[in-house]
Amino acid sequence: MTLLELYTRYNRVWIPDEEQVWKSAEIKQDFHPGDDVLELLLEDSTECHYPVDPSKPVLPPLRNPDILVGENDLTALSYLHEPAVLHNLKVRFVESRIIYTYCGIILVAINPYKQLPIYGDAIIHAYSGQNMGDMDPHIFAVAEEAYKQMARNHKNQSIIVSGESGAGKTVSARYAMRYFAVVSKSGNKNRVEDKVLASNPITEAVGNAKTTRNDNSSRFGKYTEISFDKKYRIIGANMRTYLLEKSRVVFQADNERNYHIFYQMCSCADLPEFQSLRLMSADKFLYTRLGGDITIEGVDDKSDMNETRRTFSLLGLKEDFQADVFKVLAAILHLGNVEIRDQGTDKSSVSPCDPHLAVFCELLEVSADGLLRWLCNRRIVLSAETVVKPVPKERALTARDALAKQIYAHLFDCIINRINTALQVPGKQHAFIGVLDIYGFETFDTNSFEQFCINYANEKLQQQFNLHVFKLEQEEYMKEVIPWTLIDFYDNQPVIDLIEAKLGIMDLLDEECLFPQGTDQSWLQKLYNYLDANPLFEKPRLSNTAFVIQHFADKVEYQCKGFLEKNRDALYEELVDTMRASKLSFLANFFQEEELKPSANKGFKVKPARPPVKPTNKQLRTSVGDKFRSSLFLLMETLNATTPHYVRCIKPNDEKLPFEYDSRRVVQQLRACGVLETIRISAQSYPSRWTYIEFYSRYSILMSHVEADVRDKKETCKCVLQRLIQDSNQYKFGRTKIFFRAGQVAYLEKLRLDRLREACVTIQKRFRAWSQRRKYLRMRDAAIVLQQYIRGQRSIRKTVTAEALKQGWAAVVIQRHWRGYRMRQIYQAVCRATITIQAFTRGWTARKQYKKMMEAHKAMILQKYTRAWLARRRFQTMRRLVLNVQLSYRVQQLRKKIEEQTKENRGLMERLTTLANSHSQSTDRLQGLEMQLEKVTSLKESLEAREKKTKEETSLTIAELQRQIDEVNLDKQNLEKKFEASIKEAKENFDHLNSSLREEMENEARLRKVAENNMEIKKQDFEKEVVILKEEIRRLKEERVGLQRKMEEGEQVNSDLQEQIVQLTKHVKVIPELRRDLNNMQNERNNMDRRIKQQSELARAKMREIARHLLGGFVEEEVLLGITSDDSEKIYEPEDLPEAFEGLQKATRILENHQKEQKEKYETQMEGLKLKVDHLQNENSKLQNLFQEKSNVTESIRQEVSRLTSENSWIPELKLQVSELQRQKQELEDRVLEQSKELEDKNTEINNILQIKISEESSQRRYFEEKAKELEDAKVKLEDRVEELEEENDHLKKQQLMENEAKRKLREETSILTAENMDFEEQLDHKDRLIKKLQNQIKSLEASQKAKQNSSIPKEYLGMLEYKREDESRLVQNVILDLQPKGVVVNMIPCLPAYILFMCVRHADYLNDDAKLKSLMSAIICGVKKVIVSRCKDFELLSFWLSNTHQLINCLKQYSGEEEFLKQSSPRQRKNCLRNFDLSEHRQIFSDLAIHIYHQFITVLQKILTPAIVPGMLEHESLQGISSMKPTGFRKRSSSMYEESKNFTISSIIKQLSVFLSTMMHHGMDQNLINQVIKQLFFLIGATTLNQIMLRKDMCSCRKGMQIRCNISYLEEWLKEKDLQSSLSMETLTPLSQAAWLLQVNKSTDEDAKEITEKCTELNPVQVVKILNSYTPIDDFEKRVTSSFVRKVQSLFTHEGSTQLMLDTDFHFQVTFPFRSSSQALELLQVPTSLHLDFLTRV
Repeated sequence: MTLLELYTRYNRVWIPDEEQVWKSAEIKQDFHPGDDVLELLLEDSTECHYPVDPSKPVLPPLRNPDILVGENDLTALSYLHEPAVLHNLKVRFVESRIIYTYCGIILVAINPYKQLPIYGDAIIHAYSGQNMGDMDPHIFAVAEEAYKQMARNHKNQSIIVSGESGAGKTVSARYAMRYFAVVSKSGNKNRVEDKVLASNPITEAVGNAKTTRNDNSSRFGKYTEISFDKKYRIIGANMRTYLLEKSRVVFQADNERNYHIFYQMCSCADLPEFQSLRLMSADKFLYTRLGGDITIEGVDDKSDMNETRRTFSLLGLKEDFQADVFKVLAAILHLGNVEIRDQGTDKSSVSPCDPHLAVFCELLEVSADGLLRWLCNRRIVLSAETVVKPVPKERALTARDALAKQIYAHLFDCIINRINTALQVPGKQHAFIGVLDIYGFETFDTNSFEQFCINYANEKLQQQFNLHVFKLEQEEYMKEVIPWTLIDFYDNQPVIDLIEAKLGIMDLLDEECLFPQGTDQSWLQKLYNYLDANPLFEKPRLSNTAFVIQHFADKVEYQCKGFLEKNRDALYEELVDTMRASKLSFLANFFQEEELKPSANKGFKVKPARPPVKPTNKQLRTSVGDKFRSSLFLLMETLNATTPHYVRCIKPNDEKLPFEYDSRRVVQQLRACGVLETIRISAQSYPSRWTYIEFYSRYSILMSHVEADVRDKKETCKCVLQRLIQDSNQYKFGRTKIFFRAGQVAYLEKLRLDRLREACVTIQKRFRAWSQRRKYLRMRDAAIVLQQYIRGQRSIRKTVTAEALKQGWAAVVIQRHWRGYRMRQIYQAVCRATITIQAFTRGWTARKQYKKMMEAHKAMILQKYTRAWLARRRFQTMRRLVLNVQLSYRVQQLRKKIEEQTKENRGLMERLTTLANSHSQSTDRLQGLEMQLEKVTSLKESLEAREKKTKEETSLTIAELQRQIDEVNLDKQNLEKKFEASIKEAKENFDHLNSSLREEMENEARLRKVAENNMEIKKQDFEKEVVILKEEIRRLKEERVGLQRKMEEGEQVNSDLQEQIVQLTKHVKVIPELRRDLNNMQNERNNMDRRIKQQSELARAKMREIARHLLGGFVEEEVLLGITSDDSEKIYEPEDLPEAFEGLQKATRILENHQKEQKEKYETQMEGLKLKVDHLQNENSKLQNLFQEKSNVTESIRQEVSRLTSENSWIPELKLQVSELQRQKQELEDRVLEQSKELEDKNTEINNILQIKISEESSQRRYFEEKAKELEDAKVKLEDRVEELEEENDHLKKQQLMENEAKRKLREETSILTAENMDFEEQLDHKDRLIKKLQNQIKSLEASQKAKQNSSIPKEYLGMLEYKREDESRLVQNVILDLQPKGVVVNMIPCLPAYILFMCVRHADYLNDDAKLKSLMSAIICGVKKVIVSRCKDFELLSFWLSNTHQLINCLKQYSGEEEFLKQSSPRQRKNCLRNFDLSEHRQIFSDLAIHIYHQFITVLQKILTPAIVPGMLEHESLQGISSMKPTGFRKRSSSMYEESKNFTISSIIKQLSVFLSTMMHHGMDQNLINQVIKQLFFLIGATTLNQIMLRKDMCSCRKGMQIRCNISYLEEWLKEKDLQSSLSMETLTPLSQAAWLLQVNKSTDEDAKEITEKCTELNPVQVVKILNSYTPIDDFEKRVTSSFVRKVQSLFTHEGSTQLMLDTDFHFQVTFPFRSSSQALELLQVPTSLHLDFLTRV
């Protein structure tokens, strides 16, 4: 039977489709030769006319029967072609969840992007020893086949694993090696198989990286030879690598990473063993942050680093080697951060102080000067001289990156060599199995040198693959003795010749690399000139910098930029010499090997000035392409010498979704990996092969009885085939198999189905006949029974008369009328009763309502008066509270004043008491003198006794004066000693203060000099006063001598008087003369008294001056007045001199007290100094907080004082209290007088004790001398402490220098980032802001330290910002118009612009400037409106300003002063309320603006989310296993239009919702507002999805209901995860949930209808009926909903619902802006400098 004869009715074919690649169609009528069209019926019931050329009919490929779909081996399909392969893979992968499928000798492995439990040891043991086709396809089956063939055939094997990046090559190779390690059962104690497996983490760490297609992509080719001994146990392994992607070390594309090892090291930077490497976070290094994200989801770099180090140790690589490896890797990272500055057009430079350069040189132990020089210069050797030429910045950066790449390539090779050494175990290799993990065919938007080499390697592998497949086919035919005919297969030798032949692409590339001035463009021009005639080489039409090669898989366009540089891999010889001179032997050996083996050079290097050995021309031609070609040649030789096994890894989708199948992506990879070529080769001959046993058991139904009786089954099969298929060319009989051409098995399946169908029809015919006969017999029996009953009824009717019938009808009429009358009577009675009841009831209700209204009215009146009374009482209570507070404060002030006045009064009372005492004494003395005069005149007889008494008193007085003079001398000496001790103490105090405050050196020195000068002056004055005092004492001595002389004269006078008395007795007549003489003597006595008085006054003045000099610097004038009274009449007698001396003693005691106070002060200062030194660091950290607290307290006190001062009108009310206080003052004064009297009595006692104290002065003097020695020792200790403080100060200076160095490093790093990473300006901005913040913190700390040193009080802020009126536009421009929501500063403090604007508003209110406030508010509103209008589609900006507007409204409410908004405010916030203006109107304007922003924000979110709702909620199949149950006609938008539209899923919706939520939370939006936004979005999802269900019949199915409910559960889980249940968002999905339930519930019985009406409460009857009518069954066991059931449901809907079929998706819930108090302290808020708001001043 020919292939054309198979195109009959009901057979299905595959037709091309742009979206689905291939789609199925059913043939409507048989195709006959000569027809020009093939009539088809698509699966969606649409007709299609497929055009056919009658002369050369090319018909669409036939579809395999369903029995063949899902085969383990694709070559077992009857129709072998591309759509059959694609469909079979899809069925197995998507429906059966089988990721492995055979395609001849190829194992097709589709990456599931999910961990599957099919790789355990039990699975390995299950596949061990099994034949390849006995079990399901598996990577273990391929590994077992290779292992078995090695053991059976004693031949080396190879497993070639290839595929795109992200297809799972590395994992497949790892599982294959794991299989060998498990089944080999090595008895070696070294556990070589464990080491072989342990090599994978190391090679993946240094050779794998994250790409856009794969999180663990191998960036090098690897061929691992696993060695086996004669017992086929692993004895070692060896790895060979190919084409490491060195460029990744210095550059990564977006969303890609560098090699894993760099990030693993950075994650362990805090470990002690990595401290010496000076590592930082990966985002701080240039070479690791170029790709953006430095992390991989689900990957812990730190744990991976531990695993890498563990495997290093497992392989026997010592800690020293690991340390050297980590040093080199860390040095590469630091090298990338070396900043190269542009010094002009042709010059560049590197700062010698570059920290990363220093670390690089330190780690690698290389010369910093040499590296610094040769990074920015190159040496050119001329004929007569050597010239050092600077290079521009671009070439210097290239040299730096080339050095980094070269070091990493050497390090990679070194690690591989050490691993190979560790994997070598003593023993002879008997065989090996090689596992090749190599990159598959690659094509990107931009293809460069790496893709060219990769595709070149794949061309070579494809050629080897084609030859091997052709060879296997030939062997199979020869084995079965089938006539062999030449099969035409694709040979890609022309493409290989185009690349590697003479004057080919690589040859011309190497030639161009030899020219120093060669460029990519000149090389490309040569390609155009030499290869233009080659049909496989093309020049793009729209590009002069690219070329196109027709590879076996597809056309690839290569960009020529970078080909020469990457092929040369140039590195300056000077840098090589610098590395070679390294003291780190590990690094130096890299470049020593290069010197010893020039053929192993990684690239062309600049010729040195004095090369020791001139390289040959062959060595000069060595390039990356040559080396890669050589290594590829060796690889092909190895593979050709082994038996290959092929594993082709397929990437099912680009989104890395588990078990998602994208046909377009899969078919591209199938074409590129050779699977379809294998199918094509197989299809050209006899692709279908059945054994005779299988054929007999399968198609025995087609055999006749005669054929089935033949015992030889082989002959039976031949006879059957010859009878069924007339054309013998359609099949061939082999030795053990029957070979069929394409389509013949399908034809046999068709014959088999026809035979089965005929048998089924026969069975159905017999069964239906039996069933109908049985039914007929039952009906006949029923008819007989009916006839019997009918005949009986007829006989009964004949017996009934007409009169009986009339009477019966009459009785019925009478009954009807009577019953009607009775019912009317009852109805009327009920009506009357009802009306009566209603009347009374309504009257009672009206009266009750009136009564309630009156009660309410009266209650309102009572409430009005009660509330007024309560308000007045609250006001009075508040006023009394305020008055009490004011009164208490003023009472405190008055008490302070009273205490001060009391102190003053006490001093005055002391003075008054002294004056009163002196006055009373003077009065007493005057009275005594008068009495003496009277006695002299009246009692002449007592004159002698009086004269004796006078003599005795005079002698006592002289003795007393002598004693007082001696005491004065002694006191003078004591005072001099105490004065000297005081001077010493003062000096020591100054020295102590100087040492404790060393940071104020200049001020303290000046103060010390001034103090020393003052003390010197005082000392001189004291010395002068002492001299004067000595002179005064000498004069007093002279006066005493004069007084003694006068007393002698008085005695002489007395003797004369006695003689005169004697004479008087004798001569009475001489009495008048005696009276005259007595008067003269009295006058002389008065004169003597006056002279004594004057001398006493002079002595008193001198003593007062002495007391002033002694105590003038320590006590006040009032105390001096109390000690030395100004009463001129106090001291005029000798007996009053002790009182003067007592004053001097008081001065001495005061001086002693002062000295004690100075001593205590000194000790206190010593203790304070120690505490200060001990807690210096703590004080520095706490100083700012203390100053802030102090400023807060000072501010509160100042405001309270100002407030109380403003309320001085209440002072008159306190006059009565003041008078009462004055009365109390008078009483206190009286008490003071009483106490002064008591003190006077005590003074007398003190005078008695004074003599005792004078004796104690000597002992105190000795004590002071000892104390002076101790103070001298303390001074020495303080000097030592000063030295320690100076050392500490030097240490602090060094720390400051280190901080400056750190700041300089940060600035240099910032400049590097700014110069080389323009694509990451946002991240750099973040770092700059952080650096500035740190600098501001350092400055603030320095300022606080300086403020502490100066003992100045920090400035206190009120939380306001001052600006000038002309700067208003700049404020709006910087804070509103130019502000970006993604900036670092605005993200550090959420709603920062709102706080800044409100602080400006507060200042305008503080100034009471109405015009300024209105202008500012208008400018803010206009600015926000302008930015919202200009960027109305930016949801991040809308979220940002919605949050800030809401916060600004909250600030206006919180600081409005209204009590309802002050409940949660702090006391400071309560004090900072607005004072002068009511901004409630502006609040309303801002609320309207916020509502506008909210609606605009919702609109933008809806536009973003709407495109994903229908694909994600309805079309995407997120439930596992549901995709194979789609109803006919499904449009497959999400899986077939990959390139035209995004593949939205429920995950896409959840991800987008998460983006919205994170943005709102990032901007500090209120949680209540977030809940409202999420609720609105959920309503949109539910309404849009439900509307689509109503409009799309294909969505109304049971499976779709399950899918919708699953998606709803995902949304509910997301709400729980984000803690958003309080938003009530799930209530908006209730209609959708009920619709999904309606699709799944049974819809047949009355109970089902009742359940539907009870549960579908959120759906109106129209929507329920629409869903029931649109329900479409997709399985045979399902039934459509009957119309009667729909009508039954309609009748059960008693409630009148809406008649709208669609939900209004534009409906918006009413938005509310709840008030929430802010805890942000405005006075602590600082304006970042990055906002450029220098014109604002904090107030």
